[in-house]
Amino acid sequence: MSETDDALNGSASDRARRMLEEWEADELAAFLARQPEGREEYETASGVPVKRVYTAVDGARTALEDIGLPGRYPFTRGPYPTMYRGRLWTMRQIAGFGTGADTNRRFKYLIAQGQTGLSTDFDMPTLMGYDSDHPMCVGEVGREGVAVDTLDDMEALFEGIDLTRVSVSMTINPSAWILLAMYVALAEQRGDDLNQLSGTIQNDILKEYIAQKEWIYPPRPSMRIVRDTIVYAARHMKRYNPVNISGYHISEAGATAVQEAAFTMANAIAYVEEVVKAGIPVDDFAPRLAYYFVSQADFFEEVAKFRAVRRVYAKIMKDRFGAVKPESMRLRFHCQTAAATLTKPQHKVNVIRTAYQALAAVLGGAQSLHTNGLDEAFAIPTEEAMKLALRTQQVIADETNVTAVIDPLGGSYYIESLTTEMEERIFAILDEVDRMGGTLKAIEDGWFQKEIADSAYAFALKKANGERPVIGVNKYVEEEEKDAAIETHPYDPQTESRQIETLRRVRSQRDGGRVARLLEDLKAVAADEDANIMPVTIELVKARASMGEIVESLKELWGTYRETPVI
Repeated sequence: MSETDDALNGSASDRARRMLEEWEADELAAFLARQPEGREEYETASGVPVKRVYTAVDGARTALEDIGLPGRYPFTRGPYPTMYRGRLWTMRQIAGFGTGADTNRRFKYLIAQGQTGLSTDFDMPTLMGYDSDHPMCVGEVGREGVAVDTLDDMEALFEGIDLTRVSVSMTINPSAWILLAMYVALAEQRGDDLNQLSGTIQNDILKEYIAQKEWIYPPRPSMRIVRDTIVYAARHMKRYNPVNISGYHISEAGATAVQEAAFTMANAIAYVEEVVKAGIPVDDFAPRLAYYFVSQADFFEEVAKFRAVRRVYAKIMKDRFGAVKPESMRLRFHCQTAAATLTKPQHKVNVIRTAYQALAAVLGGAQSLHTNGLDEAFAIPTEEAMKLALRTQQVIADETNVTAVIDPLGGSYYIESLTTEMEERIFAILDEVDRMGGTLKAIEDGWFQKEIADSAYAFALKKANGERPVIGVNKYVEEEEKDAAIETHPYDPQTESRQIETLRRVRSQRDGGRVARLLEDLKAVAADEDANIMPVTIELVKARASMGEIVESLKELWGTYRETPVI
């Protein structure tokens, strides 16, 4: 900041301080004497104290260079110079149920409604690496996502959809590398150029140990798999995001907004360190790292969170890892409105919650957005609920005019002060993780898990005593709801038998000997820490090896993981 800027800011700050003191002694004091405020202290959902009013006194905390300009380091105001004036965020409603063919029909419906990107949910057996005919999977096949056992299912899932013209996100974690292998195999089978594919696999295994609890192998071999997918994509898929480092599930488990951002950055640091150790220069892969955050209920805190985490990430990549390319420091994120805020009582109110959360994501500069359906507290959303959720985004994009100005809340005394406060708190947590020995050590010690559990408990108490109002649950409760009846998405009981029939047909028609040989090759590659697991996995799925066969073969080498309970 120049001396002139310092003088101007100092002068403005001094005037604001004098005006504030006079106002507090005069109008405010007289008014409070007649009508006290609702409570003694106010704070954000993360516990950040909130003042009564913000002035230039507070704005002086943030240097002009830290606010910056869109598309310029440290990217507080957005990752791109034109933001939504040049291109809207990707509208990416998630879909997944039944078989590949079932979900394919939902994809085509959403595309016809104006959706601009695909997002795929997989069922629990697929997430956990079980084949649909495994005894553990009875009753779960295709229930909460699409079932994928073999490449045949991937073919059905994307039948009639040009993978080079649509961005495809896949919500998958411990078995993500196998889904990526299937996606690559399908594209090669069609003759597509892998460098023309865009999209992402979630593939963030660290947040599973921290929050979502869906893992297969222990943390360290799981990190190796993520490393291999990032390295493979850096070399063969220039437009593809091989990991979507995810704060969403950390928040949904009960973390505050500050913890969500800080824990996500801690995971990012661990992944970057792992890939750099494999000999890949940071600027060769960092531009394709993607992020995934929630937009929660505290409107201004969420806007400030998105701005703060962009700034934190830019400084980490530049100062800690020596990134040179601007795109290596540019945090791009997908956002989803908060499923944890959806309620069964007065479920139509969920439309309003979702709209405000989506607006916060847009004002915070999201690159991609999913809006929840009003019925998701009951089941996966119906087509009608998904259409209304998509229309919510379209109204924000086309009717509100908020896309006309980049970072329209930038320069607000409150927003800038809160952004700086959150940045400082995020870095304080990252310093604490470093002192503990890094992210993996903190996971193994249960530190993240305990922090989230404590925050979740504190928030639950506030809801229980009414300090945190939830409309329809602890405030404005209706004893007998007139609109309680709701049509939910039906589960087809024939899904499981149809899926198992396809799996058994594939097994009977493939070259079993070739699959067996490739499974042995897979174990040999996995035993070599310096080898990359992706090429042999791609060959396996092309040979019609199943998800469960690939996963089970590596359990023989790496074992499974049982978490140490956090008390």
